[in-house]
Amino acid sequence: MEPTPVGIDSLLQFFSKGGVFMYLLAACSVVGVAVILLRLLGLRRDLAISPSLRQEVERLQSDSEDPTGRLLALLMGDRSPLGRVIRVALRHLDTSRAENQDAVQVAARREMVQLEQGLFVLEILVGITPLLGLLGAVSGLVKVFEAFGANGGQSDSHVIASGIAEALSTTVVGLAIAIPCLIAYSFFVRKLETIASEMESIVSLLLTKCYQHRLRRRTTAPQA
Repeated sequence: MEPTPVGIDSLLQFFSKGGVFMYLLAACSVVGVAVILLRLLGLRRDLAISPSLRQEVERLQSDSEDPTGRLLALLMGDRSPLGRVIRVALRHLDTSRAENQDAVQVAARREMVQLEQGLFVLEILVGITPLLGLLGAVSGLVKVFEAFGANGGQSDSHVIASGIAEALSTTVVGLAIAIPCLIAYSFFVRKLETIASEMESIVSLLLTKCYQHRLRRRTTAPQA
């Protein structure tokens, strides 16, 4: 005998048992899915760190006549966060390396803030959805006790069953939303840390090569 698949009517019935709290949880689930999808698209590694820029920085030769020439040409059409940080680094090459690094760190923090957009929503959902589920559970239990009190000990089984169903359904849904949001939040935070670390490594390599080139030009310049 094949098991009967869960139909739309069963899902709607399960949803209706949760009362008003189920509507709030449904709204939270829609927001959570939207944020997760947007961050999956926005935190793609190739969008945050342009492969062409990374490769150009790695092949850049500090002993060449114009080491940043090709890099500047690539930056003309690049809109990645790494590209914007590299532009800041190149604009401050006439300052000391320490001052350049400070400017780069400010730009990098600004880019990371942009990449982190929406993650606070997942963090809020992780905390609020279990509480909404718990609130629905308490509301269901209140109905159960009201049924006992109104009937003087002769309980109405339908009201009791409805109250328990509301309590269980909202708790289950609240946890079912919070767990994926927590997993997604942890995944995105780890991905941001990886992107930030790689971006820092690439820009640090660029600064090392650029300042080596500047030092070499000073030492080889003819003395007056």
